[in-house]
Amino acid sequence: MSIELDHSFTVPVPPERAWDVLLDVQRIAPAMPGATVDSVEDDVVTGRIKVKVGPVQLTYRGTAKFTDRDPDARAVVVEASGKETRGAGTASATVRAALHPESTGDATKVTMHTTMNVTGRPAQFGRGVMAEVSGRLVEQFAANLAAMITGDGGGSGHGGSGDGGGSGDGGTAEAAAATSGTAEAATATSETAAGAPAPVADTSAAPAAPAAQQAETSLNLVRLVGPVIGKRALPLAAAAAAGAGITLLVIRLRHGRQA
Repeated sequence: MSIELDHSFTVPVPPERAWDVLLDVQRIAPAMPGATVDSVEDDVVTGRIKVKVGPVQLTYRGTAKFTDRDPDARAVVVEASGKETRGAGTASATVRAALHPESTGDATKVTMHTTMNVTGRPAQFGRGVMAEVSGRLVEQFAANLAAMITGDGGGSGHGGSGDGGGSGDGGTAEAAAATSGTAEAATATSETAAGAPAPVADTSAAPAAPAAQQAETSLNLVRLVGPVIGKRALPLAAAAAAGAGITLLVIRLRHGRQA
């Protein structure tokens, strides 16, 4: 399953300052909810992402690294790949990020174009669900990143936007029952808080992100996926209700004739 996604968000600092942070992999990696950094060597980050979907827990282990940098254009390319630790599923992504100065001069717009390929159990949601969930996670990442950049833990990125393009017949979370429209299958939790950066294995290597010392809480993805599934399941639910009504009517007519 292949998909392309476009996102953007704003951080409250000039491009030159945002650029320095963007190149610091030890700082930006923990800002992504659900991620745990195991090690950082030069520009290569090794880590894990754990996601729980009902009773099923998925763990991806892999690496991410910078493959291109353009200081003049303030643009970077990041290649990431991972594999399920208890399955054959894989995930890979190429992320192209660029910084653009806002008209005010004291803020920076960050644009991201992601080309992603997912195989295995997670490839069960549609592209629309994947785009919706990715957009919400990028918003959380933007808030964490803005807090890091401002250095006081109180900064916040302006709302990010997400747009899914390309093609694909799968999605981001493993939830078999989701294809039947059940809300239970959309209930998923990650190991980190929605508003707090993920923990870093070696905190001495780089400054910890704001709120990194807080106790782990759950990130309930039902709020992200549930509404999307609801929209897609509504026509099916209406058709099912109509079918049930017709069936009951036929049964009553038969009983009436037999009586």
